Amino acid sequence: MLLNLAAILPGFILLVWGANRFVEGAAGTARALGVSPLIVGLTIVGFGTAAPEILVSAMAAFAGNPALGVGNAIGSNINNIALILGVTAIIAPLHVRRVSLRRELPLLIAIMLVGAGLLIDRELDRIDGAVLLAGLAGFIAWLVHIARASRENDPLTAEFAAGIPAEMPLPRALGLLALGLAVLLVSSRLLVWGAVNLATALGVSDLVIGLTVVAIGTSLPELAASVIAARRGEHDIAIGNVLGSNVFNLLAVMGLPGVIRPGPVPDAVLTRDFPIMIGLTLAFFFLAYGVGRAGRVSRLSGGLLLAAFGAYQAILYFGILR
Repeated sequence: MLLNLAAILPGFILLVWGANRFVEGAAGTARALGVSPLIVGLTIVGFGTAAPEILVSAMAAFAGNPALGVGNAIGSNINNIALILGVTAIIAPLHVRRVSLRRELPLLIAIMLVGAGLLIDRELDRIDGAVLLAGLAGFIAWLVHIARASRENDPLTAEFAAGIPAEMPLPRALGLLALGLAVLLVSSRLLVWGAVNLATALGVSDLVIGLTVVAIGTSLPELAASVIAARRGEHDIAIGNVLGSNVFNLLAVMGLPGVIRPGPVPDAVLTRDFPIMIGLTLAFFFLAYGVGRAGRVSRLSGGLLLAAFGAYQAILYFGILR
Protein backbone atom coordinates (compact mmCIF):
# COMPACT_ATOMS: atom_id res chain seq x y z
CA MET A 1 0.00 0.00 0.00
CA LEU A 2 2.71 2.52 1.00
CA LEU A 3 4.74 1.61 -2.08
CA ASN A 4 1.72 2.33 -4.29
CA LEU A 5 1.13 5.71 -2.65
CA ALA A 6 4.86 6.43 -2.95
CA ALA A 7 4.53 5.87 -6.70
CA ILE A 8 1.35 7.94 -7.12
CA LEU A 9 2.50 11.17 -5.44
CA PRO A 10 5.79 11.57 -7.37
CA GLY A 11 3.87 10.49 -10.46
CA PHE A 12 1.50 13.45 -10.11
CA ILE A 13 4.31 15.94 -9.43
CA LEU A 14 6.44 14.75 -12.34
CA LEU A 15 3.40 14.59 -14.61
CA VAL A 16 2.60 18.27 -14.07
CA TRP A 17 6.25 19.31 -14.34
CA GLY A 18 6.73 17.29 -17.51
CA ALA A 19 3.55 18.70 -19.08
CA ASN A 20 4.76 22.26 -18.48
CA ARG A 21 8.20 21.53 -19.99
CA PHE A 22 6.57 19.75 -22.94
CA VAL A 23 4.31 22.73 -23.68
CA GLU A 24 7.21 25.18 -23.41
CA GLY A 25 9.39 23.09 -25.70
CA ALA A 26 6.70 22.27 -28.26
CA ALA A 27 5.42 25.85 -28.41
CA GLY A 28 8.95 27.24 -28.58
CA THR A 29 9.84 24.83 -31.38
CA ALA A 30 6.70 25.69 -33.35
CA ARG A 31 7.26 29.43 -33.02
CA ALA A 32 10.94 29.10 -33.99
CA LEU A 33 9.79 27.27 -37.14
CA GLY A 34 7.40 30.09 -38.02
CA VAL A 35 4.07 28.68 -36.85
CA SER A 36 1.61 31.46 -35.95
CA PRO A 37 0.96 32.15 -32.24
CA LEU A 38 -2.76 31.49 -32.84
CA ILE A 39 -2.13 27.94 -34.04
CA VAL A 40 0.42 27.36 -31.27
CA GLY A 41 -2.07 28.46 -28.62
CA LEU A 42 -5.03 26.46 -29.92
CA THR A 43 -3.17 23.21 -30.61
CA ILE A 44 0.03 22.77 -28.61
CA VAL A 45 -1.10 24.68 -25.53
CA GLY A 46 -4.55 23.10 -25.77
CA PHE A 47 -3.10 19.61 -25.81
CA GLY A 48 -0.64 20.55 -23.09
CA THR A 49 -3.49 21.58 -20.80
CA ALA A 50 -4.91 18.06 -21.02
CA ALA A 51 -1.53 16.29 -21.32
CA PRO A 52 -1.62 14.69 -17.83
CA GLU A 53 -5.07 13.18 -18.43
CA ILE A 54 -4.20 12.14 -22.02
CA LEU A 55 -0.96 10.39 -21.07
CA VAL A 56 -2.51 8.63 -18.07
CA SER A 57 -5.43 7.44 -20.22
CA ALA A 58 -3.10 6.14 -22.94
CA MET A 59 -0.80 4.38 -20.47
CA ALA A 60 -3.77 2.81 -18.65
CA ALA A 61 -5.14 1.50 -21.94
CA PHE A 62 -1.75 0.06 -22.97
CA ALA A 63 -1.50 -1.60 -19.54
CA GLY A 64 -4.90 -3.26 -20.04
CA ASN A 65 -6.85 -0.96 -17.72
CA PRO A 66 -8.96 1.22 -20.05
CA ALA A 67 -11.63 1.78 -17.35
CA LEU A 68 -9.08 3.82 -15.39
CA GLY A 69 -8.73 6.16 -18.37
CA VAL A 70 -12.50 6.46 -18.81
CA GLY A 71 -12.88 7.18 -15.11
CA ASN A 72 -10.12 9.77 -15.32
CA ALA A 73 -11.89 11.60 -18.17
CA ILE A 74 -15.33 11.67 -16.54
CA GLY A 75 -14.03 12.22 -13.01
CA SER A 76 -11.85 15.13 -14.16
CA ASN A 77 -14.87 16.78 -15.81
CA ILE A 78 -16.92 16.42 -12.64
CA ASN A 79 -14.04 17.82 -10.59
CA ASN A 80 -13.56 20.72 -13.01
CA ILE A 81 -17.16 21.87 -12.70
CA ALA A 82 -17.90 21.07 -9.06
CA LEU A 83 -14.52 21.37 -7.33
CA ILE A 84 -12.52 23.82 -9.44
CA LEU A 85 -15.28 26.27 -10.38
CA GLY A 86 -16.76 25.89 -6.91
CA VAL A 87 -13.53 26.73 -5.09
CA THR A 88 -12.67 29.48 -7.60
CA ALA A 89 -16.08 31.17 -7.23
CA ILE A 90 -15.81 31.08 -3.43
CA ILE A 91 -12.40 32.79 -3.60
CA ALA A 92 -13.39 35.27 -6.33
CA PRO A 93 -16.95 35.32 -7.77
CA LEU A 94 -16.81 34.75 -11.52
CA HIS A 95 -18.33 36.94 -14.21
CA VAL A 96 -19.40 34.80 -17.16
CA ARG A 97 -19.57 36.24 -20.65
CA ARG A 98 -22.75 35.60 -22.63
CA VAL A 99 -20.76 34.02 -25.44
CA SER A 100 -19.76 31.19 -23.08
CA LEU A 101 -23.36 30.54 -22.06
CA ARG A 102 -24.62 30.79 -25.63
CA ARG A 103 -21.94 28.81 -27.43
CA GLU A 104 -19.25 26.99 -25.39
CA LEU A 105 -21.44 25.44 -22.70
CA PRO A 106 -24.10 24.12 -25.15
CA LEU A 107 -21.26 22.67 -27.25
CA LEU A 108 -19.83 20.93 -24.19
CA ILE A 109 -23.25 19.53 -23.28
CA ALA A 110 -23.74 18.31 -26.87
CA ILE A 111 -20.36 16.51 -26.75
CA MET A 112 -21.37 14.89 -23.46
CA LEU A 113 -24.62 13.62 -24.99
CA VAL A 114 -22.78 12.25 -28.03
CA GLY A 115 -20.32 10.51 -25.70
CA ALA A 116 -23.16 8.96 -23.71
CA GLY A 117 -24.79 7.83 -26.96
CA LEU A 118 -21.59 6.11 -28.09
CA LEU A 119 -21.39 4.22 -24.78
CA ILE A 120 -25.08 3.28 -24.60
CA ASP A 121 -24.18 -0.28 -25.69
CA ARG A 122 -21.75 -0.51 -22.73
CA GLU A 123 -18.82 -0.83 -25.15
CA LEU A 124 -16.02 1.58 -25.99
CA ASP A 125 -14.75 0.24 -29.31
CA ARG A 126 -12.39 1.56 -31.96
CA ILE A 127 -15.20 3.20 -33.91
CA ASP A 128 -16.32 5.07 -30.79
CA GLY A 129 -12.74 6.15 -30.10
CA ALA A 130 -12.23 7.25 -33.69
CA VAL A 131 -15.45 9.29 -33.62
CA LEU A 132 -14.31 11.06 -30.45
CA LEU A 133 -10.84 11.79 -31.82
CA ALA A 134 -12.35 13.04 -35.09
CA GLY A 135 -14.53 15.32 -32.96
CA LEU A 136 -11.36 16.64 -31.33
CA ALA A 137 -9.92 17.56 -34.75
CA GLY A 138 -13.19 19.28 -35.62
CA PHE A 139 -13.20 21.14 -32.30
CA ILE A 140 -9.70 22.51 -32.88
CA ALA A 141 -10.62 23.58 -36.43
CA TRP A 142 -13.70 25.34 -35.00
CA LEU A 143 -11.58 27.14 -32.40
CA VAL A 144 -9.23 28.38 -35.10
CA HIS A 145 -12.22 29.62 -37.12
CA ILE A 146 -13.85 31.54 -34.27
CA ALA A 147 -10.51 32.98 -33.16
CA ARG A 148 -9.90 34.38 -36.63
CA ALA A 149 -13.46 35.59 -37.09
CA SER A 150 -13.97 37.19 -33.67
CA ARG A 151 -12.70 40.63 -32.81
CA GLU A 152 -12.73 39.77 -29.12
CA ASN A 153 -10.94 36.91 -27.44
CA ASP A 154 -13.23 33.98 -26.88
CA PRO A 155 -12.93 32.47 -23.36
CA LEU A 156 -11.53 29.22 -24.77
CA THR A 157 -9.08 30.83 -27.17
CA ALA A 158 -8.05 33.35 -24.49
CA GLU A 159 -7.20 30.53 -22.11
CA PHE A 160 -5.03 28.72 -24.66
CA ALA A 161 -3.37 31.94 -25.87
CA ALA A 162 -2.45 32.82 -22.27
CA GLY A 163 -0.31 29.69 -22.09
CA ILE A 164 1.98 30.56 -25.01
CA PRO A 165 5.55 30.88 -23.66
CA ALA A 166 8.01 33.53 -24.76
CA GLU A 167 10.15 32.89 -27.82
CA MET A 168 13.28 30.83 -27.23
CA PRO A 169 16.22 29.49 -29.29
CA LEU A 170 15.41 26.35 -31.27
CA PRO A 171 18.01 24.09 -29.53
CA ARG A 172 16.63 25.01 -26.11
CA ALA A 173 13.06 24.45 -27.29
CA LEU A 174 13.93 21.01 -28.71
CA GLY A 175 15.70 20.09 -25.48
CA LEU A 176 12.67 21.04 -23.38
CA LEU A 177 10.39 19.17 -25.77
CA ALA A 178 12.41 15.96 -25.47
CA LEU A 179 12.79 16.29 -21.70
CA GLY A 180 9.10 17.02 -21.16
CA LEU A 181 7.99 14.09 -23.31
CA ALA A 182 10.36 11.69 -21.53
CA VAL A 183 9.17 12.82 -18.08
CA LEU A 184 5.52 12.58 -19.18
CA LEU A 185 5.96 9.02 -20.39
CA VAL A 186 7.80 7.86 -17.25
CA SER A 187 5.56 9.69 -14.76
CA SER A 188 2.30 8.58 -16.39
CA ARG A 189 3.48 4.97 -16.37
CA LEU A 190 4.51 5.31 -12.70
CA LEU A 191 1.15 6.84 -11.81
CA VAL A 192 -0.86 4.16 -13.61
CA TRP A 193 1.20 1.40 -11.98
CA GLY A 194 0.61 2.85 -8.52
CA ALA A 195 -3.10 3.52 -9.16
CA VAL A 196 -3.82 0.02 -10.50
CA ASN A 197 -1.99 -1.63 -7.60
CA LEU A 198 -3.79 0.64 -5.14
CA ALA A 199 -7.13 -0.42 -6.61
CA THR A 200 -6.14 -4.06 -6.24
CA ALA A 201 -4.97 -3.55 -2.64
CA LEU A 202 -8.21 -1.78 -1.68
CA GLY A 203 -10.41 -4.21 -3.58
CA VAL A 204 -12.02 -1.49 -5.71
CA SER A 205 -12.36 -1.16 -9.48
CA ASP A 206 -10.03 0.70 -11.82
CA LEU A 207 -13.01 2.92 -12.68
CA VAL A 208 -13.39 4.14 -9.08
CA ILE A 209 -9.66 4.85 -8.75
CA GLY A 210 -9.81 6.75 -12.03
CA LEU A 211 -12.83 8.76 -10.84
CA THR A 212 -11.26 9.66 -7.50
CA VAL A 213 -7.50 9.51 -6.89
CA VAL A 214 -6.35 9.91 -10.49
CA ALA A 215 -9.03 12.42 -11.55
CA ILE A 216 -8.49 14.67 -8.53
CA GLY A 217 -4.71 14.55 -8.92
CA THR A 218 -4.72 15.39 -12.63
CA SER A 219 -7.24 18.20 -12.02
CA LEU A 220 -5.02 20.05 -9.53
CA PRO A 221 -3.15 22.07 -12.21
CA GLU A 222 -6.48 23.37 -13.56
CA LEU A 223 -7.52 24.29 -10.01
CA ALA A 224 -4.35 26.32 -9.46
CA ALA A 225 -4.61 27.99 -12.89
CA SER A 226 -8.29 28.93 -12.45
CA VAL A 227 -7.84 30.34 -8.94
CA ILE A 228 -4.83 32.44 -10.01
CA ALA A 229 -6.68 33.72 -13.10
CA ALA A 230 -9.81 34.60 -11.10
CA ARG A 231 -7.82 36.47 -8.44
CA ARG A 232 -6.22 38.51 -11.23
CA GLY A 233 -9.65 39.34 -12.60
CA GLU A 234 -9.10 37.16 -15.70
CA HIS A 235 -12.45 35.44 -15.42
CA ASP A 236 -12.57 34.45 -19.09
CA ILE A 237 -9.35 32.51 -18.70
CA ALA A 238 -10.54 30.82 -15.49
CA ILE A 239 -13.75 29.63 -17.17
CA GLY A 240 -12.11 28.86 -20.52
CA ASN A 241 -9.58 26.73 -18.64
CA VAL A 242 -12.36 24.49 -17.37
CA LEU A 243 -14.45 24.41 -20.56
CA GLY A 244 -11.45 23.63 -22.75
CA SER A 245 -10.18 20.95 -20.38
CA ASN A 246 -13.59 19.26 -20.25
CA VAL A 247 -13.86 19.12 -24.04
CA PHE A 248 -10.36 17.66 -24.36
CA ASN A 249 -11.15 15.13 -21.63
CA LEU A 250 -14.24 13.82 -23.41
CA LEU A 251 -12.80 13.76 -26.91
CA ALA A 252 -9.13 12.86 -26.36
CA VAL A 253 -8.88 11.26 -22.93
CA MET A 254 -11.97 9.08 -23.39
CA GLY A 255 -11.30 8.45 -27.08
CA LEU A 256 -7.82 7.01 -26.63
CA PRO A 257 -8.81 3.90 -24.61
CA GLY A 258 -11.30 2.99 -27.34
CA VAL A 259 -8.66 3.16 -30.06
CA ILE A 260 -5.88 1.52 -28.04
CA ARG A 261 -7.74 -1.13 -26.03
CA PRO A 262 -11.46 -1.54 -26.92
CA GLY A 263 -13.57 -3.15 -24.25
CA PRO A 264 -16.68 -3.07 -22.07
CA VAL A 265 -17.65 0.00 -20.08
CA PRO A 266 -18.95 -0.52 -16.51
CA ASP A 267 -22.69 0.07 -16.11
CA ALA A 268 -22.01 2.73 -13.46
CA VAL A 269 -20.50 5.01 -16.11
CA LEU A 270 -23.90 5.33 -17.82
CA THR A 271 -26.17 5.05 -14.79
CA ARG A 272 -24.20 7.19 -12.31
CA ASP A 273 -21.19 9.11 -13.61
CA PHE A 274 -22.38 10.44 -16.97
CA PRO A 275 -25.72 11.70 -15.59
CA ILE A 276 -23.91 13.44 -12.71
CA MET A 277 -21.42 15.04 -15.10
CA ILE A 278 -24.19 16.31 -17.39
CA GLY A 279 -26.31 17.43 -14.43
CA LEU A 280 -23.46 19.44 -12.90
CA THR A 281 -22.73 21.12 -16.23
CA LEU A 282 -26.39 22.09 -16.61
CA ALA A 283 -26.41 23.31 -12.98
CA PHE A 284 -23.41 25.54 -13.71
CA PHE A 285 -25.23 26.90 -16.79
CA PHE A 286 -28.30 27.89 -14.76
CA LEU A 287 -26.27 29.21 -11.81
CA ALA A 288 -24.21 31.39 -14.16
CA TYR A 289 -27.09 32.57 -16.34
CA GLY A 290 -28.11 36.06 -15.29
CA VAL A 291 -31.70 37.04 -16.06
CA GLY A 292 -31.57 40.70 -17.09
CA ARG A 293 -27.94 40.99 -15.97
CA ALA A 294 -24.49 39.71 -16.83
CA GLY A 295 -23.82 36.10 -15.94
CA ARG A 296 -22.15 35.62 -12.57
CA VAL A 297 -21.19 32.66 -10.38
CA SER A 298 -21.50 33.95 -6.83
CA ARG A 299 -19.89 32.60 -3.68
CA LEU A 300 -23.18 30.94 -2.79
CA SER A 301 -23.26 29.21 -6.18
CA GLY A 302 -19.64 28.18 -5.67
CA GLY A 303 -20.59 26.70 -2.30
CA LEU A 304 -23.41 24.73 -3.92
CA LEU A 305 -21.03 23.34 -6.55
CA LEU A 306 -18.51 22.38 -3.87
CA ALA A 307 -21.27 20.66 -1.86
CA ALA A 308 -22.20 18.71 -5.00
CA PHE A 309 -18.57 17.59 -5.30
CA GLY A 310 -18.66 16.33 -1.70
CA ALA A 311 -21.96 14.53 -2.33
CA TYR A 312 -20.51 12.78 -5.39
CA GLN A 313 -17.47 11.59 -3.44
CA ALA A 314 -19.86 10.28 -0.75
CA ILE A 315 -21.85 8.38 -3.41
CA LEU A 316 -18.64 6.74 -4.62
CA TYR A 317 -17.55 5.94 -1.06
CA PHE A 318 -20.81 4.31 -0.02
CA GLY A 319 -20.92 2.49 -3.33
CA ILE A 320 -17.59 0.87 -2.44
CA LEU A 321 -18.90 -0.23 0.94
CA ARG A 322 -21.80 -2.18 -0.55
